Order: sequence, then structure tokens, then C-alpha cells
Amino acid sequence: MNNQTPKAGIPVQLEDGLSCVLAPNPSPMTYWGTNTYLLGTDSLAIIDPGPVDDDHLSALIAAIDDRPVSHILVTHSHLDHSPLARALSDMTSAPILAFGDSTAGRSDVMTALAATGEMGGGEGVDHDFRPDILLTSGEVINGGDWKLTALHTPGHFGNHLSFLWGNVAFTGDHMMGWASSLVSPPDGDLTDFMASCTALSQTAMTRAYSAHGAPILDAQSRLADLVSHRLGREAEILTALRTGPATPTDLTTRIYHDIAKPLIPMAQRNVLAHLVDLTQRHKASPIGPLSATAQFVLT
Repeated sequence: MNNQTPKAGIPVQLEDGLSCVLAPNPSPMTYWGTNTYLLGTDSLAIIDPGPVDDDHLSALIAAIDDRPVSHILVTHSHLDHSPLARALSDMTSAPILAFGDSTAGRSDVMTALAATGEMGGGEGVDHDFRPDILLTSGEVINGGDWKLTALHTPGHFGNHLSFLWGNVAFTGDHMMGWASSLVSPPDGDLTDFMASCTALSQTAMTRAYSAHGAPILDAQSRLADLVSHRLGREAEILTALRTGPATPTDLTTRIYHDIAKPLIPMAQRNVLAHLVDLTQRHKASPIGPLSATAQFVLT
């Protein structure tokens, strides 16, 4: 797989013991589609089975090629990652492993905000997702000829896991090479996102395979760029708030000047995530209750 668009359904050998099958679900949010990874030689782990799609399921079964599947691993439960896991599990008898269901891993702040019903969000959540086995951060998963370490990396989603394979990381939607991640409260949490970036920076990761797009060959550099991008966006928001109270919609209009129209709602969610984070850090505060439509001011 390189920076040219791969063909959906055709396995691509990435390195010894690792291949990828692209799901046929391209979109402005998924880029080429979802990358489903097959790790191992004799006994396989499947990472991020992808959306419910008969063609993708058939392509995965063909790529498995009658080899045993010991684990089905899900980075997080968005509809482009987790729903096919159950059908694949039924066909292979492999258990589904993940951090938890779609409410697992939320911070206390996001749990409280979700309870108010004032934050919106909920984009693309697989509410039916239930793993067979729960993973904890730091837990080691052993296969026949591979070993992974689970790392809880909430931020894009509360139950988000990355998986470490030597100096390789499978980073799901936390770190992608083609775009920054959507962080949409209360499912997404920018405070957690930045902490997860720090956690990944302290691993042995040198290259990464994300759930969308091409391999990331200089993973630590890409991670640093993403952190810098978020800090730059924070600075833009704080500068804009110096002119007076503003809603997330107001701030998006002021800050994003070259964004495609279909992506504007997602940009607004990212701005809201920054505002929630700034509120928790006492750098900004809402006028009235914290909500997706509140006006915010500097503190």
C-alpha cells in the first residue's frame, strides 16, 4: 500500500506477517475506506473488521484462506470499524476483543456532559457493539507467531485502543497520515486525546498503520505534527475569543477558511472539543450551561 488509492477487496502485503484488505466504504471521513489488517502467518489476528458489507466479508474470508483466526481486535466502536466483527466471529469462531462497549472509557467529564443531552455528537456510533473479551491498557495478546500490546488511547472515542507490535503501532483513528482525527464530545475528548498522544510518544513506535490511508513511515514525527496542529488550533480559538463571546459555530467561521462545505459540521465539533478542554483547564468558560451552542468567553 502506498499513497496511491488501493483497490478495495484486494489483499496488500505490507511486510512479513502483515497484510491489509481495504473495505469499499470511501467517504470524506474515511478517505479510501477502512483498512482491515491481517496479522500473522499460521494463526491470524484481524484488526478492525470494518463496516457491515458482504463484499468486504467475502474478501476477508478469501484473504484468511482457511488459516485459523485466533483474535478479532477492534480499535473502537464506530460503524466503519466494528460492526462486521460479529459476522466474522461467527464464521471463524474467533472472539472479539476490545476495551469495552461504546460508552466505555469516557472520562467523568464526558459522562456528565452526555447525561445532559446538550452536547450533540453521537456520529457513527455502533451502539450494538459488545466485545467477547475486554482488554486493559498494557495487556499483552499472544498469537502463534505475533504478540501485541494493547494501549488505551481515548480521545477520538472513549473506548479507543491502539495496538503495539514491536516498533509498529496500529493506531486506528487516533493517528492518521492523511488528516487529523475528529474529536466530537461527548464521545470524543480532546483532553484525553492529547494525553494519548503523550502516551504514544513514549512507546517504541517508529511507524504506524492507521485505519484509513497509507502507512505512516515516520510515526513519531507525524504524532508531533498532530500535537502541534491541535496546539495551533487552540491558539487560534483563544485569539478569536479575545474579540468577545463566540459560539462554536462563530469560531469555526472565523478560523476555518479553506474547508470543504461537507466538512464544516465536523470542524464545529472539533472546535467544541477544544472549548470543552479549555473550560476544564480554566482558560475559557461558557456563558450559562456548557452546551454545543453556548457562547464562550476567556477566563
